[in-house]
Amino acid sequence: MTSLAALVLGLAACAPQTANTPPQGATGSSPAAPASAPGGSTQINGAGASAPNLLYQRWFQEYNNKNPNVQISYDSVGSGAGVKRFLDQTVDFAATDDPLKDEDRAKLSADRGKAIQIPSTGLFIVMAYNAPGLTDLKLSREALCGIVDGSIKTWDDPKIKANNPSAPSQPLTFVHRSDGSGTTAIFTNHIKAACPNWKAGAGKTVEWPTGTGAKGNEGVTAQIQQNAGAIGYTEYSFSKQNNLPTASLQNKAGEFIPATPEAAAKALNGAPVPENFVVNVPDPEGKDAYPIVSLTYLLLYENPKDPVKAKTFNEFMKWAYGDGRAFATELGYIPLPDDIATKAAAVLDTVKVAGK
Repeated sequence: MTSLAALVLGLAACAPQTANTPPQGATGSSPAAPASAPGGSTQINGAGASAPNLLYQRWFQEYNNKNPNVQISYDSVGSGAGVKRFLDQTVDFAATDDPLKDEDRAKLSADRGKAIQIPSTGLFIVMAYNAPGLTDLKLSREALCGIVDGSIKTWDDPKIKANNPSAPSQPLTFVHRSDGSGTTAIFTNHIKAACPNWKAGAGKTVEWPTGTGAKGNEGVTAQIQQNAGAIGYTEYSFSKQNNLPTASLQNKAGEFIPATPEAAAKALNGAPVPENFVVNVPDPEGKDAYPIVSLTYLLLYENPKDPVKAKTFNEFMKWAYGDGRAFATELGYIPLPDDIATKAAAVLDTVKVAGK
C-alpha cells in the first residue's frame, strides 16, 4: 500500500507557474520526438470523463507546443461513454472517474490483453450555485441530503436558513448529470455515506428523485449559470473557470469546509493506494478535509492495436507526471505526489509498445 499523505505537502509547496521536479520514471523535459505515423505526425484519440477535461485539453496543448508532431484529441463524453468506447476499441485511450468494474474488464477483447488503469490526477466535486444575494453558502449534511432527495424545495427552507440567514425566498432547482458519469459516481458515493435516508444508491447513473439533468460537467455548469435558484454538483475546475460560487460543505467531523484544492488534498491524506490505484474515501474522517474527493483514471490497452501510438502516449504521460503537474495545480486539480506518479509510470511500461 502507498500513502497519499504527500498530497498535502505537495500542494503547499507547489506554485502554479513552476513545474514540479519529475518523479523517477517520469520525463520532466520535452522527450525526444516519438515515432511518427505516415505524414510526419502521430494522431491519438481518446474519450471519456468530463471532470478532468480542462486539464487534459491543457496538457495536450502544452505537449503539442513542445512536440508539434504529436496531436492528441479528447472527446469529453462522460465516463460511461468513455468506458464503452474503450471496450468497443474505437479510441486509443479512455478516461473515467469511476474505476473500471470487473465485469467491464471481462468484456475487453482478449486481443487487447489486460485493461490497464492508471490515475492521472486528483479532483473534487463541489456544489456550485446561483442564488442572487447569497454569498458564502454553508450546507449542513442535512441540507445537502434534502437538496438531492427533493425534500428541500426553496432556498429559505429552515435546513438551509439555519446556517445562511440571508438565504432568498425563491424556488430551488437541483441540477444533476443526465449521462453516465464518474462525477456522479463520486458524488453519490458520498451521498450514500452521508445521507441515512438516501435510497437511490451510488454509481455512474442513478434514478434521481428530483432535479433537472444536463450532459457533462460543462452542461451542469451552464445550467447553474443560466438559471437563478439553481444548485448542482460539478468538478471544481469548472466552477472556478466560470466564476460560480461554491458551498462550504459540512464534513464527517462536523466542520464546514470551503471547496479548495488544499482542503481536498487533506481528504486523501493517509488513504491507502492499492495496486489498481482505486482510492475509496467517500466520507473522509479528517477534521479539515473537504468531503467529496477522488482520483480520476486513464484506461489503456496492454496490447494496443497501434504500438507506435501507444509508445507516443506513454511518453506524453511521463511528461504529464512530471512537468505536467504544474498545470494541474494551476487549474485547481490535485497533482499526484511523486510516489504515486512513479508507480503509475512503471505500470505504463507494461504496455506493449513499438520497439519492445
